[in-house]
Amino acid sequence: MVGIILASHGEFAEGILQSGQMIVGEQENVKAVTLMPSEGPDDIRRKMEEAIASFDSDEVLFLVDLWGGTPFNQANTLFEDHKDKWAIVAGLNLGMLIEAFTGRFGMDKAQDIAKAIIEPGKDSVKVRPESLQPAEAAVETKSEEPNQPLPEGTVVGTGKIDIRLARIDSRLLHGQVATAWSKDVQPTRIIVVSDDVAQDDLRKSLITQASPPGIKANVVPVDKMIEVAKDPRFGKTSALLLFENPQDALRVIEGGVEIEEVNVGSMAHSEGKVMINNVLSVDEKDVESFKKMKDHGVTFDVRKVPSDQSKDIWPMLKKTKYVD
Repeated sequence: MVGIILASHGEFAEGILQSGQMIVGEQENVKAVTLMPSEGPDDIRRKMEEAIASFDSDEVLFLVDLWGGTPFNQANTLFEDHKDKWAIVAGLNLGMLIEAFTGRFGMDKAQDIAKAIIEPGKDSVKVRPESLQPAEAAVETKSEEPNQPLPEGTVVGTGKIDIRLARIDSRLLHGQVATAWSKDVQPTRIIVVSDDVAQDDLRKSLITQASPPGIKANVVPVDKMIEVAKDPRFGKTSALLLFENPQDALRVIEGGVEIEEVNVGSMAHSEGKVMINNVLSVDEKDVESFKKMKDHGVTFDVRKVPSDQSKDIWPMLKKTKYVD
C-alpha cells in the first residue's frame, strides 16, 4: 500500500490525520510529521526519513500544507532521487486527504493517487453565499519587466532596481517568505544572493520551484547582484533580496548596492554560535558584519513575519561577548 506522509508547520498534520481517520477509519502506512517553532529544516527532514523507513512500500506520497514552505522544501529534496515513483501535493485539506485514503484501495502508485486527488482538493473549497465563489482564472503576473533581452545601456523605467526588502534568512525561500513577506512587499522577483547556492544546481532548482505564483525567483552570486543593481535595464524590477548570512549582505552593500534597512528573520544555530533569541544565532563574524553594515548607515528590523513587532538587534547582540 502506498505510504503517505502528511507534513506541516505546527501540529496541523497530526490534527488532520485524526480527522481523516475519524471519517475513513484507521490507516496503515500513514505518518504525520510536524515542524515545530523550535525546530529547523533538518529536524523535519529527519522525521520524514524515519517515516519512509517505516513503510512497507517504495511508493511514497507527500501531502504538505504549503507550497514553498519548509516541509515542502524538505520533501522536495528527498523527492529528487525518486521522481519515477514518488509525488508531492501541496495545499492539504480534508477532502484531499479522504480521497487519498480511499484511493489507495484501487491504486498502488503514488503518482496516480496524486493526480486523482487534486480536483477533489480544489472542489472542497466552497463558500456561501455562492455568489462569492470566484470564477476559474489563470494566475497573471503584474510585472512590467521586459519579456525579452535588451541591449546593454538600455534604460527601463527609473533605471534603478527597486529593492523592497533585503532579508537575512538562513532558510532562504520558505513559507514565511513565499506567503507573508511576498504579499506584504509585492515584488516581481525574489532574488537569492549567495555564491554557495549559485553553485549548487539542486538548491537553485528547489528555490525556483518554491516561488509563489506570479513571482519569479532567481539565484545569483554576490558579484552578479552588484552588477544588476547598477544595470538600468532593471528599472521596472521590484525585488525581495534574500541573504543566507550577514557576510553576503555586507558584501553587496560594500559593492555599492543601496540598502537602507535589513530585515533579520532567521539565522540557524551551529557549533560556535550564540543564540540571541529563539531563531537567531550569531558568531563573531556575524557580529562584525552587522557592525560594518551599521557603519554604512544600515538599520536592522528583527521580524520573522510582517505582523511581528519590529525589534532592535543591538540589545540582542549585547548578549554575546562580541559587543561592548
